[in-house]
Amino acid sequence: MLEKETINFEKTAIVGIVTQNQSEEKLKEYLDELEFLTYTAGGEVVKRFSQKMERPNPKTFVGTGKIEEIHHFVKENDISTLVFDDELSPSQQKNISKIITECKILDRTHLILDIFAQRAETSYARTQVELAQCQYLLPRLSGMWTHLERQKGGIGMRGPGETEIETDRRIVRDRIALLKEKIKAIDKQMGTQRGNRGAMVRVALVGYTNVGKSTLMNAVGKSDVFVENKLFATLDTTVRKVVIKNLPFLLSDTVGFIRKLPTQLVDSFKSTLDEVREADLLLHVVDISHPEFEDHIASVNQTLLDIKANDKPVIMVFNKIDAYKPLTIDDDDLMTEKTPRHFTLEEWKSTWMSRVGEQNALFISATNKENFEEFRERVYEAVRHIHITRFPYNKFLYPDYKDAVEKEDKEDKEEEETE
Repeated sequence: MLEKETINFEKTAIVGIVTQNQSEEKLKEYLDELEFLTYTAGGEVVKRFSQKMERPNPKTFVGTGKIEEIHHFVKENDISTLVFDDELSPSQQKNISKIITECKILDRTHLILDIFAQRAETSYARTQVELAQCQYLLPRLSGMWTHLERQKGGIGMRGPGETEIETDRRIVRDRIALLKEKIKAIDKQMGTQRGNRGAMVRVALVGYTNVGKSTLMNAVGKSDVFVENKLFATLDTTVRKVVIKNLPFLLSDTVGFIRKLPTQLVDSFKSTLDEVREADLLLHVVDISHPEFEDHIASVNQTLLDIKANDKPVIMVFNKIDAYKPLTIDDDDLMTEKTPRHFTLEEWKSTWMSRVGEQNALFISATNKENFEEFRERVYEAVRHIHITRFPYNKFLYPDYKDAVEKEDKEDKEEEETE
């Protein structure tokens, strides 16, 4: 059970559906994640609703009977927010809001955008989030604004949704254009900053949200990046100079990815993701203690493909080995079939992980610094390889590099004289 902080949590219900493409087990996993998202945003999930359907109802997402059941529960239990696991179309959101008038109606995309609005610390991050919110809300203005005027504050009400002035479509479009111009100017400035970092090798931490990237960043870079057991604790990219065995390189901690990542965020966080695109080496951090970590890997790989950063050298860093606990089967239990959730770490290493290659898979605990020397050595070797390719004679790698250069110059001169 999640430990409650000393804040007022909003009573929330969440809704998902089982379809041909989404099994009951997969829905449970998605709703677990949606509950964690809700908790991160400041809500307490008191009820889950689910329904088996071939496809979402185009009018109300779930069936007529189910929407009435949800409506009754919302009225009887004073629910403040209702969150749907998939993105609702503008018409679905409008229709649901007409039936359920007692609470806010959000979807997963809106919830993620709201968390980003909470987490944005710098003016640049706030600008990126506001742009994503405006792009999401624009097609929903006609059905949302009278509803939002009635419900002030709390989950989903941060950012552009708070002000009456942006209820006008034209004003929102103008705001989007202004934000795009502002981001374009900041992108140009940040591009210059990246160019001014010199020729040092760039290493980027990537991975699903809440896998321990910032903890690893703090351990390796001896920095003080904000860490919290909530989703999207880090929004702004943090870049630190790291030195291993007198070899310096730049290490960046980037925003975490998630399944069903809103396209608006991918677009508005272009500059943040540029740190990944321009990196020389990616450290793909995975929370191996999470039962669905393989799906997380697939989601991150898909996002890397979407942003055209899937062709870079990658080291898989399986983190949180201290928290990994396989399911057990009693010796006399002949009915339970062994699944990957019963694998020990050693058994996992002998599966597809062995095909990743010894040089590209690490198993560590960033919190306890377990196997940390092996991690540092592996990263050093990878960075050194890139460095040697880029700078054949480098003082950090070859203490006698001057002698080597002079020797080569002498050989060239002798060759010219011979000719």
